[in-house]
Amino acid sequence: MIAIRNLSKWFGPKQVLHDCSLEVAKGEIVVVCGPSGSGKSTLIRTLNGLEPFQQGSAEVDGIALGENADPNTKLRTLRQKVGMVFQHFELFPHLSVLDNLTLAPIKVLGKSKEEADAKAHALLGRVGMDGYAAALPGQLSGGQQQRVAIARALAMDPVCILFDEPTSALDPEMIAEVLDVMTGLAQEGMTMICVTHEMGFAKNVANRIVFMDAGRIVEDAPSTEFFAQPKSERAQAFLAKILRH
Repeated sequence: MIAIRNLSKWFGPKQVLHDCSLEVAKGEIVVVCGPSGSGKSTLIRTLNGLEPFQQGSAEVDGIALGENADPNTKLRTLRQKVGMVFQHFELFPHLSVLDNLTLAPIKVLGKSKEEADAKAHALLGRVGMDGYAAALPGQLSGGQQQRVAIARALAMDPVCILFDEPTSALDPEMIAEVLDVMTGLAQEGMTMICVTHEMGFAKNVANRIVFMDAGRIVEDAPSTEFFAQPKSERAQAFLAKILRH
């Protein structure tokens, strides 16, 4: 489903990803964690073309990026397959919740307004937001906006969803409602890669934990194994600090 092989990236002279390799099977839930600035968000953003990279390759559901990419690879096609949920929601502020969900299916997938509206209402119901179809994003709480953002990602029928710190901009009481939606998606078999510091979610929901530090994948282990006995000293120190809070 997803394969990253020997991927390296630079921002100017600064190397931010070092020879990263990662495979994610269909239906797997992988949590990427690590200290700030370790390259977590940059790594997952390479998977939908938001971050170009200079060495190595990545492949999502048969679409190659990087060294092995077809020069005619269309990012638009890739982004139809890969849903993305951002830290700060990235909803269109001037559009209603319903229009935020239907814009891409109509414009990109060619769906009729009736078909797109019906699916949008079903998805809003799935994330507990169907009563807010006419609202503008600014009228919603952060947790509500993030649930709408997840529904918007689902509206494109993605093969996987990338979550880039989806709860870090939320108040503590709003975090649970977003994690509940994500847990539901995991139980339904959605392939997910999630950058997060929510270790309870990681422990309970993730199949695997990928721990990064200084642009490198330091550990890639089953969730139970990682939390019981991380192999690297850096991961041990990270867990000791984050689980204390």
